[in-house]
Amino acid sequence: MRDTRPDWDTYFIAIAMMAATRSTCLRRQVGAVVTRGRQVVSTGYNGAPSGTAHCLETGCLREVLGVPSGERQEMCRGSHAESNAIAQAARMGIATDEAVLYCTHEPCSLCTKVILNAGIVRVVYMRPYPDALAASLREETGAVFEPFSPKKAAAAWEWLKRSFEVQGVL
Repeated sequence: MRDTRPDWDTYFIAIAMMAATRSTCLRRQVGAVVTRGRQVVSTGYNGAPSGTAHCLETGCLREVLGVPSGERQEMCRGSHAESNAIAQAARMGIATDEAVLYCTHEPCSLCTKVILNAGIVRVVYMRPYPDALAASLREETGAVFEPFSPKKAAAAWEWLKRSFEVQGVL
């Protein structure tokens, strides 16, 4: 019998894609999953801190001011998916040392610093995000940051759709 299950990277990227659907960012929906030993330990998506109003409610100051993507991130009320996933693990007392992070977007320099300090040794991401400082930091550490192929990402969506169809969800 043919194994129709996705490989581990596809499985975890699909979970990151689902986490991104919870995003409250008006500019970009990002999802992340932290795993250890092929087990999900936490998920995150980009949005405002717990207990604060979401950007969907308040609007986006960076958008109003015309700030380009990747600049003046301190003006954003939201936290990035990668940082939120790592914070969620910390909040639950779960170690991230030697973990793998799956993300819908390549981490920026701020998240790269958090990822490296959290002891995460591998990051798999779908969409590139040009950030020279992030690339430089990664090169210094030897941590593995690798793109997930667009072909495999499309296959992940197809796998999810097929799975839902088989279960009668769609």
